[in-house]
Amino acid sequence: MSESTPNGERQPRAGKSLKAQQRRQEILQIAMDTFAARGYNNASLQEIADRAGVTQAGVLHYFRSKAQLLTSVLDLRDATDIEQLGPDRPQGLAFLRHLVDTVRRNTEREGIVRLYAVLSAESVTEGHPAQDYFRDRYAGLRTMVTEALVEACELGEARPDLNVEEAATAIVALMDGLQIQWLLAPDSVDMAASTDRVITALLADLTGRST
Repeated sequence: MSESTPNGERQPRAGKSLKAQQRRQEILQIAMDTFAARGYNNASLQEIADRAGVTQAGVLHYFRSKAQLLTSVLDLRDATDIEQLGPDRPQGLAFLRHLVDTVRRNTEREGIVRLYAVLSAESVTEGHPAQDYFRDRYAGLRTMVTEALVEACELGEARPDLNVEEAATAIVALMDGLQIQWLLAPDSVDMAASTDRVITALLADLTGRST
């Protein structure tokens, strides 16, 4: 008998767990590559099934729908980021430096960067299944970066005429925009250097001192 996760995914029987988990991971990786190359709307379950060497029913044995497959792909991407972050999220300036390090690591995982760029752009369309995911993700990122800026600026030292939330929004926008430019011209765009330069400039502007 199969079991369900909190997200409603049907899990394979325990007796076949190792083989089934390996097959599930294979399908997830193929779906990730397919969504990154073609987008969610243009990719079909049949295409993913063909590439995985199974039937559509085989894919649906692990994922109840194409939308749930997409959600699982995004969860896999987040799991990778969480693993790199470690058990304790850095604070203040350390978190801002972590953002630069993340951008640097992204240059070594083009597939995940492309997946994020394609799906985040698609998510603004009506009825897209990843719309809530990206809305929540951006809200969470803005909050974390805002908190880090406040901590790095030692709160009271920030100039009152500057909006820290706007600075956080600019950093998130910078990182996403750089990904597009880098995907199109990887030899011409240094994402980490540009991110570091802008964060350093924003901190100097907020505090009135260089970092």
